[in-house]
Amino acid sequence: MKKMSSLLYKTCMAIAGCFLLVSINAQQPSRTTSSFDAGWKFLKADAKGAEQNDFNDVPWRSLDVPHDWSIEGPYDRNNTTGRGGGYLPGGIGWYRKTFSLNESDAKKLVFIEFDGIMANSDVWINGYHLGKRPNGYVSFEYELTGHLNFGKDKKNVIAVRADNTVQPASRWYTGAGIYRHVRLSVTNPVHLAHWGSFVTTSDITAEKATVNIEAKISNQSTAVQNLVIQTSIISPDGKTVGTIESRQKIESKKEETVKQKILLTKPALWDIENPQLYKAITKILMDKKSLDEEATSFGIRDIRFDAATGFSLNGKNLKIKGVCLHHEAGALGAAVPLTAWKRRLQSLKDLGVNGIRTAHNAVAPEFLDLCDKMGLLVMNETFDTWNSAKSHAEKGYNLYFTDWWERDTRDIVLRDRNHPSVVIYSIGNEIHDKLNDSTGFKKYKMQQDLIHLLDPTRPVTMALFRPGISKVYENGFAEIMDVVGQNYRENELVAAHEKNPNRKVIGTENGHGQGVWLPLRDKPYMSGQFLWTGIDYLGESDWPEVAHGSGLLDKTGGAKDIAYQRQSWWGDKPMLYVMRKQGNDGAGDWISDWSPTDIDTYDQAMLQVFSNCDEVELFLNDVSVGSKARPADNASPRSWSITFHKGTLKAVAKNAGKIVAEQQLITTGNPAKIVLSAHKPSIENNWDDVVYITATVTDEAGLPCLNATDKIRFNTDGPGVIAAVDNADLSCSDPYLTKERWAFKGKCIAIIKANANTGVIKVTAAADGLKTESININIKN
Repeated sequence: MKKMSSLLYKTCMAIAGCFLLVSINAQQPSRTTSSFDAGWKFLKADAKGAEQNDFNDVPWRSLDVPHDWSIEGPYDRNNTTGRGGGYLPGGIGWYRKTFSLNESDAKKLVFIEFDGIMANSDVWINGYHLGKRPNGYVSFEYELTGHLNFGKDKKNVIAVRADNTVQPASRWYTGAGIYRHVRLSVTNPVHLAHWGSFVTTSDITAEKATVNIEAKISNQSTAVQNLVIQTSIISPDGKTVGTIESRQKIESKKEETVKQKILLTKPALWDIENPQLYKAITKILMDKKSLDEEATSFGIRDIRFDAATGFSLNGKNLKIKGVCLHHEAGALGAAVPLTAWKRRLQSLKDLGVNGIRTAHNAVAPEFLDLCDKMGLLVMNETFDTWNSAKSHAEKGYNLYFTDWWERDTRDIVLRDRNHPSVVIYSIGNEIHDKLNDSTGFKKYKMQQDLIHLLDPTRPVTMALFRPGISKVYENGFAEIMDVVGQNYRENELVAAHEKNPNRKVIGTENGHGQGVWLPLRDKPYMSGQFLWTGIDYLGESDWPEVAHGSGLLDKTGGAKDIAYQRQSWWGDKPMLYVMRKQGNDGAGDWISDWSPTDIDTYDQAMLQVFSNCDEVELFLNDVSVGSKARPADNASPRSWSITFHKGTLKAVAKNAGKIVAEQQLITTGNPAKIVLSAHKPSIENNWDDVVYITATVTDEAGLPCLNATDKIRFNTDGPGVIAAVDNADLSCSDPYLTKERWAFKGKCIAIIKANANTGVIKVTAAADGLKTESININIKN
């Protein structure tokens, strides 16, 4: 349930003054919100006096935000961010933007909203210090009113300093700079307060549902205002299905919260398979004239955590099959276009994932918008630390928790409480503060109580750490938690519930093994699990590795072999996936190919097949080597040991005697060419859209050569650029902002952006000794 502006207002560059003109005329709606991403100046260094208007920023680099300077590198084992930051640079960065406002807006209120600045940010407008925010993940707003110059020839300067010098500050890669979107809003003195709209639903059945609206109205005018607050509900198919009006008197310089209820018939419910979204359009009217208007997206759904039956959505019991995700996207760093997240989340959904834990911080608001639209269940987590430090992050949020937890928690909850995807909050990950005394109880309770005050519709948990040591199952701590969450040690969580069956329980962070999955599958009271992790991520690794390899997907977004075991447990569609031991007679790692590196000495192939089907039969060069039924535990892979012969290994899966899935592994020849594929055929010219191009080294027949390590050189022709390149190698510390990459397991990627509104981008990949390949991407308006 997101807030959306009523209209994006026009922006244009004033050519003569070379600064941004924000144009708002009298015909436009009462509230205008525009992107403030374009036209910044950047310096990766400290600069005395850079907050002042007359500072000379001409030599600075021109760029648009979102921008992550840390991902630009270079990698260095001696960088102060250390293993947590993936050995990428920290330091100080400055951003400045010059803009103007029309004279007609002089009597209005002006606000700037940052979705995230990493980290320890200070913001100035025309030399006036607006504030400081240590937490780089939390969105925030500043009011600029009273510090602005109006008129197209009068300039204003917004200046931002982001300080990432105090290290080590994080156990994983954070990025650096204005790495999320920025917006400028102009409102009347009487307006809807920031994050002041709250839409909930209750009494939900197939026949009806009640929509409850709370709208906080701010009157910053000098007079008492007699207002009409009108809310209309727009259905997923765009029809107005309910409207209500309320009268409200508000004194000067005061705020009032207006509460309304609308009864809907035959509601379209939000769920994971059909995530239907409504909009509540709230207007402030005076003498039938609109003073403000805002749209809030929401979903009608009923969520319940039960001590006996676990989690239910709309009255149906459902296991949360979740993964933990950090906020970055490999080569793109922390400034992640929405298309990149859509590609990654869809790949996880294809494996059977239905839940995301935002580990361990607030995410970008558009990430939650995407979860709303895709039908993913979110555990919305606030902090990785309270007061106690953690190794490799001794100078992180623990230094600021006491002074900032309340404001940060408030901002996270107020921003996110309208999202139907958010089903539970977590207020800490493996917290090292003492939980076996009154101070630990108090710290937990004060956070949980605040969330209940701001959002009474969702439960609160935390990811407990080694409960046998902290004694939380014995000292009463678990009893104050809405839902008991625990990282790993699944048998301890099972025992804790069975000792006290009134406890609602969920796995907050879990391993990938079969022994971890079975308690969730077989224990009705287990609400869900969140695997560590869904995707490989930067940081938390020891040099020469610069990324952590615990994901179902690698850092390019490709599915790893282990992902298919999870799909065999979590997926609904018939599937199978064949692997062999890389070395002879069971030696080495598992790999999905039929091309041993030393084909003359490879004799005995140890095989395993992941499948959710009744029967799997293997054929080697069209001769059956045996059929195996579903194992008794309905989870273990099916195994064979066969003599290796070149050719084709084929697996056939059947349900009720009917073939439902097949896979072939074929012995490949020598690397001969590059094959390019695009994850989608077209692209738009906006910051949030990208196309992933995968370069695969194949033999002459087009079969992938998984052992190939050729250096691939990418090039673009037409209105597009290579935003980054990458491969899945955890130890690769080559630059991302370049045009070449070594193939790893036969593959690497290039990420493409458009820089015009029309045309065709031709992407070419070449390598010494391989046939060159090209692919076209169409730009659409």
